[in-house]
Amino acid sequence: MVVKIIANDKANLPGKLADAELHFTEGVLDGLKLIGFSVWERRTGGGRNVTFPARSYSVNGERRSFALLRPASGDATAQERIRELVLQAYAEYEEASPSEAAS
Repeated sequence: MVVKIIANDKANLPGKLADAELHFTEGVLDGLKLIGFSVWERRTGGGRNVTFPARSYSVNGERRSFALLRPASGDATAQERIRELVLQAYAEYEEASPSEAAS
């Protein structure tokens, strides 16, 4: 699997640094990608956060979201591994092209 970073060069959402995609390179998912990840600057400062793909829906006029990527076996650390992988890919992207990552 490869994480592809797409910089938020439009700056239309304050704090949003980039989108990220997971590109699968082996197995039954080879040739497919999972989109919908975003890298954000934390509002309180001191780090970054990753949001996961979700689908919005409405119940009695209230907006809710349904997470599309979840732990299969109740292992909460499964999402943390993906979060760290995306943050690592963003850090490498920043090092490779600091002028693009800063914009």
